[in-house]
Amino acid sequence: MTANAIIRPIVSKLYCSASQVVLTVRRRPHVVNGGGFVVTDCSQKIIFRVDDCGTLGTKGELILRDGEGEPVLLIRRKEGMFQALGINRQWKGYMVDYEGPEKLVFILKEPHSYLAKNNSIRVNVGSKRFNMKKDWDFEVRGSFPDKACAIIDSAGNTVAQVGVRKETQLMMVSKDLYQVVVQQGFDQAFVFGVIAVLDNIYEESSHY
Repeated sequence: MTANAIIRPIVSKLYCSASQVVLTVRRRPHVVNGGGFVVTDCSQKIIFRVDDCGTLGTKGELILRDGEGEPVLLIRRKEGMFQALGINRQWKGYMVDYEGPEKLVFILKEPHSYLAKNNSIRVNVGSKRFNMKKDWDFEVRGSFPDKACAIIDSAGNTVAQVGVRKETQLMMVSKDLYQVVVQQGFDQAFVFGVIAVLDNIYEESSHY
């Protein structure tokens, strides 16, 4: 870790690297297992896996697992009449051992489709507010469907960048294979928890 690097654990410092990390995401087919995606490093080692439980399990529920298959985050979309009438639907990510206020990791506000172009996707992080002057901690800027977006903190720093892999830039871009660059010291589990929600939002909207 460099002298100026700051460790910013949100899920756990176990998921914070001493240097910038480039990871590859490969989506799984949206079949009976619910789809989701696998995250690998440059040596093809599995770092994370996301299971989408919507096909045969609970709709609006995702599980982020580590490389050993152990659950890290349980992510649920908040349903109900209030959410249906509101401008934003909410996704909440919890530590998997206990679902309660003290274990809430993040809240992501999903704009309705007809307002999506005019509303940023913003994320609040439990009680670990990084910038008390703003009512959000992180913002997704750019186009996730085009795999050209970034997760920015409330101070304007880019903490993770989603983009097309260099070897595929001259070929047809596939939404099923892309890379994510996570800056040093930042929590990779949080980043892929947010990406899991983005993947579900945009994949779900393209099914029909």
